[in-house]
Amino acid sequence: MSTSGRFPRELITKDNIGFSTSRTTIETAFYGNNVKKVMDLKDAYRLAKKSPGTIALDMPVYRPEEIGLPESAHILLFNDGETVGRFAGARIILGEKGVSEDEIAPILREAVYKTRYKTMLHTACYIGLDKDFMVKANLLIPEAYENTLYNWLLNFQHVTELYAEMYRDSAPLGTEPDIGIFSDPDWTDPRYPNGLAYFDPEHNCAALLGLRYFGEHKKGTLTIAWSIANRNGYASCHGGLKRMVRNDGKKHVMGVFGLSGSGKSTLTHAKHGGKYEVTVLHDDAYIISTANGSSVALEPSYFDKTQDYPLTSPDNKYLITMQNCGATIDNEGKIVPVTEDIRNGNGRAIKSKLWAANRVDKMEEPVNTIVWLMKDHTLPPVIRVDDPVLASVMGACLATKRTTAEKILVGTDKDALVFEPYANPFRTYALQEDYNKFKALFKERDVTCYIINTGHFLEKKIPKEVTIGIIEHIVDETAEWKAFGSFPGIMTMDVEGFQPDFQDPEYMELLHNSIDNRIRYVESLKEFKGGRDVLPEEALSALQSLLK
Repeated sequence: MSTSGRFPRELITKDNIGFSTSRTTIETAFYGNNVKKVMDLKDAYRLAKKSPGTIALDMPVYRPEEIGLPESAHILLFNDGETVGRFAGARIILGEKGVSEDEIAPILREAVYKTRYKTMLHTACYIGLDKDFMVKANLLIPEAYENTLYNWLLNFQHVTELYAEMYRDSAPLGTEPDIGIFSDPDWTDPRYPNGLAYFDPEHNCAALLGLRYFGEHKKGTLTIAWSIANRNGYASCHGGLKRMVRNDGKKHVMGVFGLSGSGKSTLTHAKHGGKYEVTVLHDDAYIISTANGSSVALEPSYFDKTQDYPLTSPDNKYLITMQNCGATIDNEGKIVPVTEDIRNGNGRAIKSKLWAANRVDKMEEPVNTIVWLMKDHTLPPVIRVDDPVLASVMGACLATKRTTAEKILVGTDKDALVFEPYANPFRTYALQEDYNKFKALFKERDVTCYIINTGHFLEKKIPKEVTIGIIEHIVDETAEWKAFGSFPGIMTMDVEGFQPDFQDPEYMELLHNSIDNRIRYVESLKEFKGGRDVLPEEALSALQSLLK
């Protein structure tokens, strides 16, 4: 399935999804005589390398021709200033309560007007790597932000003859227009001191204003792509997905859902000591078909944290670009990066598709298991949720903590437990859409749900080795499951050193409070965003039944 960038004249009307005030304002900016097209990845690399402030590290890109880069390409490092993470407070979504297009429209017009004396760079890419789902996206950004443009092309799929042909062979998605992203990182407005990320998801467009961080451009674009997928029969997924084949030939496809820092990348790329034949779809963005359970990756590359990868790590072999990391000169006189978040939190890098040796863009096999990765100190390392309604609502109440991937305002408790439905803060449609899609996977496609705690159980940190061992027990079907206390529809397995004591009144009070917090959260959705994210009564009832 594919979007469309051009319509017959008789369809250029206000009744076509491709045209609205926001969409028309943003798209029109692409056709100004101050716009320069940069469609070739090699040209984007050369421009980024020359852009002021760029550091060309003395580290060559691994097998650059296979990625579409010049043979002599080196890893490029570019750093932002104060802000090195996404800022959720900048997001404004048309369709939510209190958001008026009439109020935003003049802001958009003024933002576009103020770029008339700038040279603007226009590039395009594909999101979705199989003809089952491919959408075309366009980015317009001022000159001097060549590194953002280059990273955007590397993160998504730049236009090649192969993918252009695949796109042409994709069935059209009705009158869904191509995605249009207008960006001006230099924009300022006292009404939006931390920037503005405005989305019109119904018309596949966005404006990113006053936002330099590349992650805003990556997730801002994915925001629209996930919205398109949701309208066209897919569950939109922020997480990782892998297939593990046992020695006896049995296959297990597992999706892990979690925010940055939850361990989703680590678990997705875990090789399990060669115990299985591991195939990776992606570690951050994919979609699952509600029709047949197959899945499609949305991106070829990986936007990964650098905090766990010291300079000598073999994984750094696959770096293409780096953001918000330091640099130094080694004893051989070469400029090399300083990783491990020494300069600042949330150092990032784009790694090539070659990082995962066994990588595919589509998995025909349906998903067997969905794992909600949480950081809830009242939960043991793993529980299994057998009731489809409870499994889906627990995903809607996915508990986690904020990470360095986000910009957190002064005075915010970064250690406070928060709920992020399905680990996807980039959803632009009603929460019930995701709730129903995941419930259908659990109920109609017999997908098994697990909750894996990757944080602390009470005061004890759960090591990643324990988590990987749990996944292997699930795949090998060797886990011995038993009732999780007296809670209906929930099972657990004993993990040495992490057994909950259901006779301990202090623990039971903590656990009941955790469930009660979820109940209050679901109840609050009736008022939040004008009730747009309200869940069915069955969701609330499933949680309440745990306390009876």
